[in-house]
Amino acid sequence: MTIDEMIAKKKEYGFSCEYIADKSRVPLSTVQKIFSKITTAPRRKTLEALWAVFAQAENTNRHNKIKGCSEDLVLEDGTELNCVREDASDYGSVDGSSALKVRYLSKEDNTKTLDDYLALPEGTRVELIDGVFYDMASPVLVHQRISGLIFATINNYIAANKGSCVPFDAPTDVQLDCDNKTIVQPDILVVCNRDKLQGHRVVGAPDFIVEVLSPSNWHHDVVRKLRKYKNAGVREYWIVNPENLTVLVYDFSKSDMVTEYSFNDEVPINIWDGKCKINFKEIFEQISFML
Repeated sequence: MTIDEMIAKKKEYGFSCEYIADKSRVPLSTVQKIFSKITTAPRRKTLEALWAVFAQAENTNRHNKIKGCSEDLVLEDGTELNCVREDASDYGSVDGSSALKVRYLSKEDNTKTLDDYLALPEGTRVELIDGVFYDMASPVLVHQRISGLIFATINNYIAANKGSCVPFDAPTDVQLDCDNKTIVQPDILVVCNRDKLQGHRVVGAPDFIVEVLSPSNWHHDVVRKLRKYKNAGVREYWIVNPENLTVLVYDFSKSDMVTEYSFNDEVPINIWDGKCKINFKEIFEQISFML
């Protein structure tokens, strides 16, 4: 849902700016400037708050059914697997400048557990978040290359310093909340408490996570998993966007504020006090022909 679409919905539902401001908790003056197009580039958090007002209105009229991952994908007990499949058209531009669409889930949809996840056919690419399966599209080549280069630098740093932290790349299962409702597969993760390495998965929050965005997953990584990682106790979270050539760094151990870097920068890893840095200028030189 873009700003123009929200303007159309505002007219359709007869919402006043005062009503939208009250429901979204966005200041009235900000709402007025956005809907009069005086403000042309609102902050993403503001857009999300406005979008939620219209999304809730749409939800009162209809509930979208979640899509099956495929027609022939079933659990071992014969139950058909349902999951949310998202793509770029669901959410607008990958730079987050547009507002977002939402696919609503009924209460009955968030009932999947770790047992359901483990019963999936081998090779099935989904994540389980708060009892809902989310389909994971195969990463594009540039995504894989960037992830591999970042992982190599981290792995080499740990090895050179004989560190106790352990790096992993995807697909590695992370039982994020230590419950049976959430299993994620970050692109890169670092675990410094080895007690969290249990059998076939990591149980608990990694210290450091990197997600490299693809056109199909930006909302999943930028919004949904950002909240999950923060609340679970991840110390540091990076969002690498090859489309915009940016790196967003959240150092949750210090604040909720984000620091933005470009692919011209050396980006320090805060869990190691900046002693390890990822040279994105060098990474860009190696992947630029793929963009």
